[in-house]
Amino acid sequence: MALHIVLVEPEIPANTGNIARTCAATGTHLHLVRPLGFNTDDKTLKRAGLDYWYAVHIEYHDSFEELQQKYPEGRFFYTSTKATKRYCDIVFQDGDFLVFGKETKGLPPELLAANPDSCIRMPMTDKVRSLNLSNSAAIIVYEALRQLDYPGMA
Repeated sequence: MALHIVLVEPEIPANTGNIARTCAATGTHLHLVRPLGFNTDDKTLKRAGLDYWYAVHIEYHDSFEELQQKYPEGRFFYTSTKATKRYCDIVFQDGDFLVFGKETKGLPPELLAANPDSCIRMPMTDKVRSLNLSNSAAIIVYEALRQLDYPGMA
């Protein structure tokens, strides 16, 4: 098994490339939910992921519902600055899905409203609206891996 990072309609290729590199370094699977705000042959995307694309398990989905149907037993955690639970208060399990929304709007409000017990946030000051998407994904995936004692990693 492995952890999963899900990007719902990502907009910035450099963020997706950075997250792909994190996935390559951690053995985390990457799921991209269309529509994407860039072409997957975008040179910025490839540059941000460096030469690690061969090591990324990546899947594309036409909708979030399609992803959920493919993984009906999956535990999904939805990131939002509006959530009340902190990411570090979750007991993560191997195979969990960490779901992130688009950079400008986050996840759809109806998705968050339908899953209030699975919404998580990162504590931060009121000086900013949010952290960078690739930084957020890295922080949360490494917390989950820490809890799992870094399986398959040296």
